Amino acid sequence: MLSYILASILILFHAGARNVLNGALPTKEARLLKALGHPVRLLIVSRLIEQECCVGTLWNRLGLNQAETSRHLALLRRVGAVETVRQGRNICYRVNSSVTRRLVSALQKSAD
Repeated sequence: MLSYILASILILFHAGARNVLNGALPTKEARLLKALGHPVRLLIVSRLIEQECCVGTLWNRLGLNQAETSRHLALLRRVGAVETVRQGRNICYRVNSSVTRRLVSALQKSAD
């Protein structure tokens, strides 16, 4: 299990290796890891990897209230884990980063 977690961290930091080589701290990557460290946000991202969802659909499926779901989605959007897509009057979310997909996949495998 630990090897999957280490692999996940390596995947994430490999994506930001250019910053590290230039002497910059990988703050973007650290923010993503911190955001995914919350169980509700990890669940939200896992569901969004499976299928793009509008906010109402997402909070109904997860059994959360609308305000809590929106707050978590806003944070995930700020760190670049998800993006929004307008569908008529609805705002839908999807995972927009292959790094996020690979990281969540590795974390899910480590739980098996």
